[in-house]
Amino acid sequence: MFVKDVSVENQVGLHARPATFFIQKANEFKSSIWVEKEERRVNAKSLLGVLSLGIVGGTSIRIIADGSDEQQAVESLIKLVESGFAE
Repeated sequence: MFVKDVSVENQVGLHARPATFFIQKANEFKSSIWVEKEERRVNAKSLLGVLSLGIVGGTSIRIIADGSDEQQAVESLIKLVESGFAE
């Protein structure tokens, strides 16, 4: 299991378009991936799950992956979040 925290800094947070990019990236990996905000954990490959967290700009989230490509998955998603979803 590989875990890393990241702060979502883009203005709109993880809503609609950025969430779609996030989920598409998560689905590129074989590992099980979760996003955690405070005490809630959801499947990072589920649009409804990710949107249900209500992640806004400035929120800290934890990305957790478990599987054969777990470290690559987490690092790739962290890079996407830090890029501001290329907005």
